[in-house]
Parts: sequence; structure tokens; C-alpha cells
Amino acid sequence: MTLPPALSASIVPLLAEIDVYKLLFGSKGIILVVVLLLIALVILSFFVIFYKLIHISQAQAQSISFLDRFWESKRLDDIYRVTDKLKYSPIAAMFRAGYVELSKVKKKDEPSAAGTMHDKMDGLENIERALQRARVSEMTKLENLLPFLATVAGAAPFIGLFGTVWGIMDAFLNIAAAGQADLATVSQPIAEALVTTALALASAIPAVVAFNYFNRRLKVLGAEMSTFANDYLNIVKRHFF
Repeated sequence: MTLPPALSASIVPLLAEIDVYKLLFGSKGIILVVVLLLIALVILSFFVIFYKLIHISQAQAQSISFLDRFWESKRLDDIYRVTDKLKYSPIAAMFRAGYVELSKVKKKDEPSAAGTMHDKMDGLENIERALQRARVSEMTKLENLLPFLATVAGAAPFIGLFGTVWGIMDAFLNIAAAGQADLATVSQPIAEALVTTALALASAIPAVVAFNYFNRRLKVLGAEMSTFANDYLNIVKRHFF
């Protein structure tokens, strides 16, 4: 589709004179508020994305290192000392919680030698609860700030749409005030209105992609944490109960 020569001749100079800075900050009133809000969302979204990328990558890398050491070592106290260097690993944090609870159970059972079967079952349940509490706590830390990305992905397009509609309304008011509908009258307010849509997409698209990506990685990490909890309980049952 080609534009008529007269219309093309009027649009090309306008496009050549587009000033991005003026479009972003030259607007007034409601449109300026929307633009500033969307710019803030873009900056915050990318900050959260990079922060969570580093955080989750550290958690996964240190968890792999911990699991390698866990299956290579034969002493729990040696593994416990290693966990001090793996502060970002959620699986290492689960092990610390389970190890501390196991130490408490062993001290409690020492005066009564082997202890009763009921005491042993209670001790095992306490260890299982400690592992579960640690898992929930670590997953909560890993999921921190992800709701913000979900909120941006859902709300930014509507904020941008609001700014676009308001800008178009302003363009029609300019037409009514000028009494004529030419490009010089409506180009500036419409361009400002469309900038809000562009900013909304610039914040919403990375946010929704990152949210889904991080959710997938956390599901994998959560499955590894559940598997470790079961393996740890089996080892405790065999060697201590």
C-alpha cells in the first residue's frame, strides 16, 4: 500500500523532525504523569530482572555444588561445615535446618539410650517439619519480587492504553479548537499518546517473559528441593532411627 504523494510529502518532514526527548517529556498533565510512571516501571522491571537472574543463578549453581559434596561425603558434620560457604543455596539451607534438628533429637535421646519407638517417630517428624519449614522459607526468598513482574506485565498495557486514549482525546480537542483537521494540529498529541503505548510494551513484554522464565527455573529448583528432603529423611532413617 502506497500513500498519496501529497500525504507522503506532509508526513515525511514530520517524521524527520521527531524528537524522542520532546515526545517523552514535552507532554503535559495526565500524559506526562503516565509517561513518567511507565518510565519508572521500565527501569524497575529491568532492575528486578537482572537481580533475580543473578539470585536464581547463584542458588542453582551453589545447590549443584552442595549436592555433589553431599553425595561424595560420608559424614554429615563435614557437609554441615561446607554449607557456610554456600549461603545462596536453598538446598544447603534445608540441610542445615535438618542437621540442627537431628542434633537436637540425638541429644534428647541420649539419656534414655535407644529411646522408645514413639520418641523416634516424634524425632523423625520434627526433622521432616524442619526440612519443610526451610523449604517454604527458601522458596519464599526465591519468589521475592516475582509478583512485581506479574503486576507490571498485567497493569502496564492498561496504563499505556489509558495514556493513549487520553492523548487521542486531546488531539480531538485540538481539532475542535483549531476548527480544522490537518497533521500539524493532531500530530504532536497523537505522537505523545502513542509513546505511552510503546513504553507500556517496553515494560510489559520483558516482565511477562522474565516472569515465566523464572517460574520455570523455580519449579525445577523446587522439585530438586523436594527430592533432597526425601533423600535426607531416608538417610536419617537408615543411620539414626
